[in-house]
Amino acid sequence: MDVAIVGAGRLGTAFGVRLRRAGHRIVAASGRGRTAARVRAHLGGVPVLRPAEAARRAETILIATPDDAIGSTCDAIVGAGAVTTGAVVAHLSGATSLEAMGSAAEAGATVLSVHPLQTFPDVESAVERLAGCPMAVTARSDSGEAIGERIALDAGGRPFALADDSKPLYHAAAVFASNYLATVTALALDAAAAAGLADPIELLAPLQATTLSNLRTMSPEFALTGPAARGDAGTIESHLEALSASVPGAVAAYVVLARAALDLAERGGRLDRERRSAVEEVLGRWT
Repeated sequence: MDVAIVGAGRLGTAFGVRLRRAGHRIVAASGRGRTAARVRAHLGGVPVLRPAEAARRAETILIATPDDAIGSTCDAIVGAGAVTTGAVVAHLSGATSLEAMGSAAEAGATVLSVHPLQTFPDVESAVERLAGCPMAVTARSDSGEAIGERIALDAGGRPFALADDSKPLYHAAAVFASNYLATVTALALDAAAAAGLADPIELLAPLQATTLSNLRTMSPEFALTGPAARGDAGTIESHLEALSASVPGAVAAYVVLARAALDLAERGGRLDRERRSAVEEVLGRWT
């Protein structure tokens, strides 16, 4: 395939690297800011052009812009006459519907999305982590799904099918698993630092790693431990008092997560009504 990367940021550039290794030709790229330097470093020799000019050179156009820009970018490319019948236009978002590329579909292109279920802080790690990465493929036809699977496989991934109307829930699941894990860890580090612990990430990381390991072999209901699972209202109240004094910004999150943990513990049959009520009474005073 002749491929253009429209929006050659970390992920778009990494896809370009992986696809080129698989034998595809990266014929052009586009982007802002540091794109030219990024492409020069990782895709040397690939010209950096305006989006429509890049798209016009390719049979397969990968739109790797931020989610909110996918629709407008696609419309601009189509409006410039850069998408013709038989072209493939794909985006790399896990949340954005294929409707964002409706103008390309109307122009006769096959539209689809390929989303790697992984986090990529830079191009180098993205190139490495795409290998073996689960990739959600969304398409409107069997032929489109086959093209998406080929792109995913050639980028080193493990494709799986995802319905277009399931994307918001799928992406919310990814946010809980990754983004909110980082958010909760930040709160844990704040509390640990307030407790006077030196280098708290080194102390907490093994605990997190063991919890994640447990979750690979047992359900969350049984992997859950701690005061909410035990219905230990006194401990939870002491936590909230300490957080209120030293890390007040963590109180609301603690209350919400404690309530979710109560539901999880009860679902697993590990928490009776009396102990749950005692914890809920404490949490109610901190709402």
